Amino acid sequence: MNIEQAKSIALSAILDKLGFKPAKHRVKETIYLSPLRDENTASFHVHHAKNVWFDHGTSEGGDIVDFVCAWLKSKGEAHTIRDALRWLANMGDLAPFIAPVNGIDNTPEDNKLILKKVSAIQEKGLIHYLESRGIPLVIGRAYLKELRVYNQESCKTFFALGFKNEDDGYELRNKLFKGCIRPKAITFIRGEKEKPQAIHVFEGFMDFLSLIAENQGKRLRDDAIILNSLSCLKQATPYIKNYGYEKVYTWMDNDKAGQKATAALDAFLETEPGLMHKPMNRCYALHKDLNAAYMHKLGLTA
Repeated sequence: MNIEQAKSIALSAILDKLGFKPAKHRVKETIYLSPLRDENTASFHVHHAKNVWFDHGTSEGGDIVDFVCAWLKSKGEAHTIRDALRWLANMGDLAPFIAPVNGIDNTPEDNKLILKKVSAIQEKGLIHYLESRGIPLVIGRAYLKELRVYNQESCKTFFALGFKNEDDGYELRNKLFKGCIRPKAITFIRGEKEKPQAIHVFEGFMDFLSLIAENQGKRLRDDAIILNSLSCLKQATPYIKNYGYEKVYTWMDNDKAGQKATAALDAFLETEPGLMHKPMNRCYALHKDLNAAYMHKLGLTA
């Protein structure tokens, strides 16, 4: 096993294998009693999207290889990187991340974009764009922001709808532009239920907002993950694993990349006892995605 292969294993899977159960779940992280020392108050944090850990009792942290090195050291065993990789290889049946989908991410490079202002949606062009996609303004304002963005390359400022992710980046959309302000990450949204039994996984936020609109503007009863890009698929693993869900509804696009993503999710969920996978794309089989089907229903054209 090499370092890249090691980093494809979820920290939560290792902790579960070692017998450590979560003490507390948060949106961005899971907290455990430290596996590296004795403590009464849980202070060992695992960040979901980044798959990294931090022990607040010792102010130490790192990635999965760093953790295994620290674990081996705490047991008085040899703890070099090579030792850690050998230990991981010997574990054998650790549950990996949801397999990434190899495809083209059409999101432009964004290192030239600077966020200048975040506010409620007011700009008429953005309101018209939302309406053209079938999304009422009241729903847009509940989940999106109006962003004023400066492009250092063109020296121009533009407005875009902004959908925030778990690492404080934004997906950007307007009639003429699709991009993001990094870091690129998934978005996790709580449902109405205090203890949801299911989670929905969407490829993009327009699909999520379309289901909200179909639901007459009401929040979903269960939780939701918006991937924001199939390149973020593996980030969904810790949000699904060990959360007590019974069903995972997936709303992928009806294209080759969407089919691969559905297959990757299906393969992962087969390793999770008690979790049923419910692909929903058959409900909009004649259209590219859920938003396109919703627009067709409303008589709108792209």
